[in-house]
Amino acid sequence: MNPQLLPQPSALDAESRVLLEGVSWQQYESLLGVLGDDFPTLRLSYLEGTLEIMTNSPEHEDLKKMIGMLVEAYLQETRTRFHAGGSTTFRKAAKQRGLEPDECYCLGQKKEFPDLAIEVVITSGLVDKLEIYQGLGVTEVWLWQARQGQVRQGQTGQFLIHHLRSTAYELIQTSKLLPELDVSLLAQYIKPEEQFDAVMAFREAIRGLP
Repeated sequence: MNPQLLPQPSALDAESRVLLEGVSWQQYESLLGVLGDDFPTLRLSYLEGTLEIMTNSPEHEDLKKMIGMLVEAYLQETRTRFHAGGSTTFRKAAKQRGLEPDECYCLGQKKEFPDLAIEVVITSGLVDKLEIYQGLGVTEVWLWQARQGQVRQGQTGQFLIHHLRSTAYELIQTSKLLPELDVSLLAQYIKPEEQFDAVMAFREAIRGLP
């Protein structure tokens, strides 16, 4: 396996990635077993022999947690049944794909793979995660595209909603899984430095909608 190391990221991002080629499925599973729960900020993304190992920055963790709290607040306020999977590892040997989402949800009851996955994008990845999600059959992937240099400053980016069609993801404006959710409204409350107040204000905003 030949590692391809990225240049050092900025101090703000504090994210690093390593790309390994020629990794077998057995080696991938062995790494998952070795790392286990001892390295909660590591993310392993596997696609047909290529493995990306990423270390999440504190800013990344704050953003993903903030988004998860808001999504769960919406689901609770609208009495939408869900099962939260967090950063559970999902993998499918037949498709040679595996990863850990930043946050994920099954709508209704718990399923083998989530209906909705959420990814925070601060720095560019080396592996096409949408291709991995497609192989796993995840219906929607929401990418939170953070704006460089503004991670700590209130509303920091935008959602890109990808809905799975028969052969590829389509970029859409409104979630088909949660069509009543105004994602632009949700985005206004992504304030990692004000978690409690932001979630409570978002709940009030939902209750005030017609």
